[in-house]
Amino acid sequence: MAKKILVVEDDQFLSKILKMKFEKIGYEILVAYDGLEALEMAKTKSPDLVLLDIMMPVKDGFSVLAEMKKDSKLSKIPVIIASNLGQKEDKDKAVALGAEDYIVKSDTSLDDLVKRSREILGDK
Repeated sequence: MAKKILVVEDDQFLSKILKMKFEKIGYEILVAYDGLEALEMAKTKSPDLVLLDIMMPVKDGFSVLAEMKKDSKLSKIPVIIASNLGQKEDKDKAVALGAEDYIVKSDTSLDDLVKRSREILGDK
């Protein structure tokens, strides 16, 4: 059975590209466009990994991450923050909240994002 990745990204173009890229190598992709939708999907669909943007409508990525880590059903799901916010404070905050990794989208190729996701999922 394919592992599920929840892509939380309000940029529809980028979420489509991520979806195609991961599906091409055999992952099942769920897409949420805001933080509230992300939490609902995480609870109902039990993804194996969450790729989480920070700047989003309704609820930002930091809030989503904090809520996931407080919820016993969601706290074990690894989260990679994929954001354009590249400040050290943002990275530190994400790691402190329990993110597995923090990737700055503008500095990271899609291939590197896929590679890092596969490493965290144990699919080298």
